[in-house]
Amino acid sequence: MSPATSPSGEPVVELTAVRKEYPGGVAALAGVDLTVRRGEMTAIVGPSGSGKSTLLHIVGTLDRPSSGSVRIAGHEVADLRDRELSALRAQSLGFVFQSFHLAPGVSALDNVADGLLYSGRPLRTRRREAAEVLERVGLADRMAHRPHELSGGQKQRAAIARAIAGDPVLLLADEPTGALDTASGDAVMALLHDLNAGGTTIAVITHDHEIAATLPRRVRLRDGLIVSDTARAAA
Repeated sequence: MSPATSPSGEPVVELTAVRKEYPGGVAALAGVDLTVRRGEMTAIVGPSGSGKSTLLHIVGTLDRPSSGSVRIAGHEVADLRDRELSALRAQSLGFVFQSFHLAPGVSALDNVADGLLYSGRPLRTRRREAAEVLERVGLADRMAHRPHELSGGQKQRAAIARAIAGDPVLLLADEPTGALDTASGDAVMALLHDLNAGGTTIAVITHDHEIAATLPRRVRLRDGLIVSDTARAAA
């Protein structure tokens, strides 16, 4: 089987009975069980208010659950101090957002190289590695360009390059085509599929059912609960 369809990889994400409650008794997540294995490409899909963003924050270790167990890359998040959690996030997770989050006035090369600051490697090494990953995403001829000199699709490719430069265990893409026209969005999704075919584990958070339909696994959320999961259906 290809990495996109293999169910036998080791768990990268393990959520057990995860709840996230906010003041007033609002439960954004109401008891979620979810396992994502290495090599999978999964859509987390649902309407606004379904819990997608909260799930992203929990899986991305940007927030902690009110109750339940969260294991990321084999680490129990509840057992980690803030410094350890930051290290796990930096070393194991890559993030791609709808609004790119590229530093203005900084070349694509240095935007990606700056994403490797946590590694402690010298600037020359980081720039060499950034150049390699920019070439991998099709931006070999745009490395010196600043964000305002790039198209929307090129900005997202640069953001993806930055996210995968450290070879993360999991790439989290939050509405990665939301700010793009159809052609650019299709190109970005094709790139994500190519990365997954090369072994990158990817979770795409989206409300777009057409995008979700192109992914091998689809997990649907509603009212803070998983209401369907094609992996479970297949099992």
